Amino acid sequence: MEEEFTISVEAASDAKVLIISVAARMAGMHPQTLRQYDRLGLVQPGRATGGGRRYSARDVALLREVQRLSQEDGVNLAGIKRIIGLEQLVAELQERVSELEVALGEAYQRLAEYEAGAYPRRGDLVPTTRTSNALVVWRPRRSS
Repeated sequence: MEEEFTISVEAASDAKVLIISVAARMAGMHPQTLRQYDRLGLVQPGRATGGGRRYSARDVALLREVQRLSQEDGVNLAGIKRIIGLEQLVAELQERVSELEVALGEAYQRLAEYEAGAYPRRGDLVPTTRTSNALVVWRPRRSS
């Protein structure tokens, strides 16, 4: 009797808890295929204390994607590895852009508060309303 496994891929699906036989069955592959993908660096499982491979639900989803790219789209394993790497880079860059957008929003908020007078002015900034065309020449002191 063949068992059926279902796991939803969520943010918490990174726990490396599945042994190779279970992960292979869930991905619809032979365990030897998972070992080969590990050697090629396509899907890198965690390791148990004894050295056995441990897969996460996210790894299983990635295995299925590798299989789809290979069988349906005809992409070779080197191409799949490149695709996976680029997708990971895009995800990291998107996360960094989000962080920078938050920081920029906070900077704009502080600037607006400063311009509204929410912060006391320090002595190093002197507001002025008149403009000048004067040229100021600065020369460093000569050391004696």
